[in-house]
This record gives sequence, C-alpha cells and structure tokens, in this order.
Amino acid sequence: MENRKLNAKMALAASALLALTLAGCSKEGGTDAGSSASATAAATPEVRRDITVTTYDTGRVAQEEGTNEQNRWTKWINENGPANVKFTAISFAQIKEKTNVMYASGSAPDLLMVFDPTIRNPLYDQKQLLSLDDLIAKHSTVYKKLLEENPLLRKAGTKPDGKLYEIGHIQWVNPLRGVIIRDDWLKKLNLQAPKTTEELYQVAKAFTEQDPDGNGKKDTYGMALSGSMEYTVNQMFYAIKPWVVKDGKLTYSWENIKAVTEFKQRLYNEGIVDKDFFNDKNMAKAKQDFITGKLGIITPNFNSPQDLVLQYLDPLQKNVAGATMTLIPFPESPFGRFTPSLENPVQMTGAVSASTKNPEAVIKYIDFMASNSTADVLDNGLEGVHTKTIDGCPQIIDNDKFKKEVSDITVYMKMLTNTGLRFNKCSTPAVMYKSDPRVQEYYQLLRDTYLNFELPYAELTHSEHMPQLPKDLAAIVTNTDKQVNSMVGAGNGTIWARAIAESGKYSADAAQKDAMEVWEKAGGKQVEEWMANWYASDKDKAFLAKDMYEIAKQQDVRYKEIMKGLK
Repeated sequence: MENRKLNAKMALAASALLALTLAGCSKEGGTDAGSSASATAAATPEVRRDITVTTYDTGRVAQEEGTNEQNRWTKWINENGPANVKFTAISFAQIKEKTNVMYASGSAPDLLMVFDPTIRNPLYDQKQLLSLDDLIAKHSTVYKKLLEENPLLRKAGTKPDGKLYEIGHIQWVNPLRGVIIRDDWLKKLNLQAPKTTEELYQVAKAFTEQDPDGNGKKDTYGMALSGSMEYTVNQMFYAIKPWVVKDGKLTYSWENIKAVTEFKQRLYNEGIVDKDFFNDKNMAKAKQDFITGKLGIITPNFNSPQDLVLQYLDPLQKNVAGATMTLIPFPESPFGRFTPSLENPVQMTGAVSASTKNPEAVIKYIDFMASNSTADVLDNGLEGVHTKTIDGCPQIIDNDKFKKEVSDITVYMKMLTNTGLRFNKCSTPAVMYKSDPRVQEYYQLLRDTYLNFELPYAELTHSEHMPQLPKDLAAIVTNTDKQVNSMVGAGNGTIWARAIAESGKYSADAAQKDAMEVWEKAGGKQVEEWMANWYASDKDKAFLAKDMYEIAKQQDVRYKEIMKGLK
C-alpha cells in the first residue's frame, strides 16, 4: 500500500513540476523533405486505426469539463494524434481488479497504462503482453530515439527473457523523504544538529524533557514515528524491503530490523514519541503536533518541494511566532549513512496487449504521446488561453482556470512525458517559484541536503524495479508479512510492532527469534535463496540503485549548469 500511494504521489509531484515546464523545448525533427517516398506518403495519408487505451479516473475532472474518458484533451489527442483512441478510465482503488477482469474476459485494452508493476508483471508471465523490439524498430521514431539515447530506459522495460515489453518515461529526480527539525529549538537548548542516530535520540530526548517551547510544561514530543514517517527511520538503518547487500550477497536484513526496533523502543519507553502513534497512520496527529509547536523532529515524505513551505513552514510560523525549521541529512546509523527515497528516474508506465489488432497504430500513438510537442500542450494548455510566454517561459494566466481546464485533466495523460529530459531554465525554482523565495530556498535546501551520490542508497532499488517473485514464494511473503512486518504502520499486532509497544516485556531479541521462526516455518528460506540467486545472476541486468544514481547525477549536473547561468 505504501508503494501504491507513493507511486500516485510521485505522479502528482511530477505533474506539479510539469505544469510550468518549458514551451521552448526542442521538437522532434520530421522526415527528409527531399525524399520522394516521404512526399508520396504525405500525399496519401495513412488510414487511422481504432485503439483502446486505459487511463486513471482521478475524480478531479470538473463536471462541465466532461470525464477522464471524454474531455477537451482526449478530443485534442484524437484530432491531432495518429489514431482514433477510446479511453477507459479506472480508479486507483479498482485498477488491479478491473485490469484482471479485462484480460480474463478477452476485452484487454490495446495499450495498458498503469504505474503498478504488480499488475503488469503477472500479465507478462501469462504471455498477455506483446514484445516491442521489432515493432519499435520498424514503426517508431520518437520512442526508438529515446531508447537509443537512454539505454537505461530499455533496461528498465526489458523482461527476464531479454525482450522489451514495457514503455515508460524518464522523470526529474527529487528527494522524496527527509528529516525536518526545529533549528530554533536546537539553538535555544544549545544543541548541534544530530549526525548519528545516537545523537538523534539524544536531541529528541532533550526536545521532550528540556521545555524547548518555554511554557514551563512538559508537553512536547521530540520525534514522530507515525505512518510513513517510520519508513524514513527504517531507511536510516538500511532496514527496508527487507533485503540488504552484505559482502556482495543479497540477504534478509534481520540484524538491521532488530537494531531499528531497539531504537524505536527507546523512543517509545521514554515518552519521546507519542505512544498513540500506532493509530496515527495518516500522520495527521504528528503533523498537527509539529505545526502547533509541540513536536521537534518529523520525518515525512514530500509530494512536491512546495510541501516543505506550504504544509510545514507556513502553518508552523503562523502558529508559533519566531519558529524556524531546517532539513538535516540522514544521521549515520550502525550500518552507515544513506540517501533517502528518490523519485523513480525511469518509471515504466505501460505495456501493449498481445491481443491488439493494430500494433502499428499503438506504436505511433506511443510516439505521439512521448513527443515534446504533445507534452508542451498537455503541460501548458493553449498559448493565450491557459498560459502566455514571458522571457521564453510559459506563465499561467489564471490559476483556477488552469487547474480546472488543464492540470486536473491531463495529470495522468502524461505518463510518457520525459520530465527528466525536458528540464531547462523554465522548470528551475528560480523561475517556477519566482513569486515565493521561500519555496526557492527550501527546494534548493532539499536538493543540497539529500542528493549526495557519495552515499549508498537506502534501498536495493526503487520499489517499482524490485524483482517479481514466483507466485508460491510471493504468497509466503504476503502471509508472513501480516505477522512479522517491521513497519509499525502495518498493524499493531505484528511481531516487531509488539516489540515496541510491549518492550518492557518483549525484547527485540525475543521478537527477532519469533519472527525468524514464523518466516522459516512458512518457507521463507526458499524466498531468501531465490532472491540471493536472482541477485547473483541478474544484478548487472536489473535496474538497481547504481542506475538510479547514474541518471540523477546527469540531471544534477544539468541543473547546476542551468542555475549557474541564471545568476
């Protein structure tokens, strides 16, 4: 569930960035004007084929704008694109069930557009997807060029048989998690920002016990563990998924999970965290505590860079005069110091059904949707209607009109838009947030704090690129997860959660012993063996953290060059 929500948030974050992305991007070149064959083709237009494509039902399309299936932009796509497209909109909540029904009933879409790899992967196993190598080689121009210039795009879309089955896009990489701390509290208590997890504990303890808000009451919490904030803490200890690489081999992270559990036990036992955090799964209570000045350290995920200001800084300073906050790097744990979650640089978003009757038309549609000229329109709307160009960059004319007529509708039509390749001065914080220097400041702070490629990534890879276990092994993971899961947010009854809530009676050692027993009885050793063999044989073919870093580094160099040019 965390991954599915994160995928949705990541898409929304990307759309927020794209809403102001350049009108001045380079357009793809046409065919050779001197070719008689091209001239003949132009004189005899190709027959437009009918294709079906899925999209997401966002629930955000205004009634007067139509639906996710029929609106001004689906009409624009059909008028300007290479095929007659019938869209089928499905909600996030129903996407897995309805996709399975469509394929089982023989009514599969020609092009399935879906973020979740756990939906696409079984379809590949069932041979319901079409390999795309030959089709793209023969009938594509835009996407073929993207694959040639960005080999990691091909790598991410290639399945175990060595063939390309999935299409996707290259996204602009932002950090998605971090540690927000009240730096005015640090100054008041004469403390330094914590650099290790032990120092993090000591600072959080001081925030709890030394009256940082100065009201003479012991009514503050040092830190929060609510909902996905706990995920961030687990990342500090390299205790996610739960696979870690040790001595060149992939292994289950029992030692890491035990260590992070002991860290959480200390926070819980000493009242440094709200003991009701088990029930605060959507983080609303922790967030409220922070913005009302009753919480010193919060470790959230960010939907977008603006979140730092709009959801944390602004309401905090409105409620507490003189309050200040900053971001700090992940503190070093006994297992090292890590870089937190990053936006998925190469996100697979679609696959062509093996049942399609018009594969060439689907490939041409993919080219159309992946082109910069299409992205310009879906990002910015119409020039003079929704945006106007100022100093070479599109500026929104009316925010409410733009939201209603453009961004609320096109948000999931841009699943092939390459934000990571289109980034230029128009999409820098210096231009995008010109009216709010605070957002500029915190966006830059976010990048400076967490884009440190000298540190290892906190996970093996992005969750969307993890390998797919065989069905029987996946069932073992699912069933034991309900009993063992190291994330408290998974439920109070899991073994590791009990170790925190009952730590006076139930030690981390005992919890580890019980968790390992449940895991091994269920057949977990088979899962460990499969994962270890997969890593040993496929680590060079798989899309791992090093590939994420390769793209993020390239983007960071470009970002710094553009920012330097703007000064």
